[in-house]
Amino acid sequence: MTGFGKAKAEIVGEKTLADQWTRLSSFEVDYTDSRGETHRLKREIYHRTPAACILLYDPKRETVVLVRQFRLPAQLAGEPAWMIEVPAGLLDDDEPEAAIRREAMEETGFRVRDVRFLFKALTSPGSVTEVIHFFAAVIDTTDRVADGGGLAEEHEDIEVLEIRLSDALAMIERGDIYDAKTIMLLQWAVLNVAGLK
Repeated sequence: MTGFGKAKAEIVGEKTLADQWTRLSSFEVDYTDSRGETHRLKREIYHRTPAACILLYDPKRETVVLVRQFRLPAQLAGEPAWMIEVPAGLLDDDEPEAAIRREAMEETGFRVRDVRFLFKALTSPGSVTEVIHFFAAVIDTTDRVADGGGLAEEHEDIEVLEIRLSDALAMIERGDIYDAKTIMLLQWAVLNVAGLK
C-alpha cells in the first residue's frame, strides 16, 4: 500500500551561494516518495526572516490604508514596479505584534490601538523560508499622528493611500493590486468586515 506516510526527506548537503541582503543556499535532499523510491533533489532556498503585515480598516469611511513602494522583483517580472500593498515589514527580533505596530507607524503614520492576529502563512514555500504573520486593526482619522512614508535611513520612499474597500477589491480584479499578502487580507476583510466594526 502506498501513501504519504512513507514519504520523508533528508538533507544531505548545503552550500551557501550568497549571503548579503538575504542568504541563498543550495541544498541536496534525499527524498523518499510515497511509493518508497528515493531520489536526490536539488533546491535553492532563500532564508528570509519572519515578517508581519496588517490590514488597517476604517469602518466609518469603509476605507483601507495601503502603501505604494518600489519592488525590483515586480519590475523584473514585467509588472509595474511600484506595488500597492498592506503595511508590512520584518520582525527584526521583535514579537510579531510589536513589529507590526512599529511598521504601521513608520509606513503610514497611523497609531494602531487594538491589533487582531489573524493567521500566519508562507507565501512562496517552494523557495523562501519567510513566515508572514497577518494582522488586522480598526482605525479612524484621529489615529494618524504622523506622515508615514518609511524610514529615510532605510531609503524607503512610501506613498500612503486611503482607498475604499470596494475599490481595493476592484483593483485586484483589474490587476492593479497583485501582491499576495495584500490580496489575502483584502479577501479576509470581505468575509469578516462585520467583525471589524
